[in-house]
Amino acid sequence: MLRILTWIIGLPVAVVAIGFAVANRQDIVLDLWPLPYTIGISVYLTVLGSLAIGLVLGLLIGGIAAGGRAARRAREAENRARVAEAEAASLRVRNGEADPNRALPPPNAA
Repeated sequence: MLRILTWIIGLPVAVVAIGFAVANRQDIVLDLWPLPYTIGISVYLTVLGSLAIGLVLGLLIGGIAAGGRAARRAREAENRARVAEAEAASLRVRNGEADPNRALPPPNAA
């Protein structure tokens, strides 16, 4: 389903980007202020390049933020699991099960 949705959204965006690039082939002079450089570049490269750089930066920042939240949730879950294992071990000891790896008795031993 996600693959179909990707094609439904991606194909029209690609067609519009290609149409934009074909319609805007004029050169412009890009002044890199405060540096003493100027670049002669096509309009479509300027616009699509800016969009691509913004997309990459946004994905990086979003990924870093999401990764930090995921790592924090993983640490919290690990701490909760450690507390639950300690509590289960103490309950086993309190109920007389000293060895948590002890095998179950055979089914005929009643």
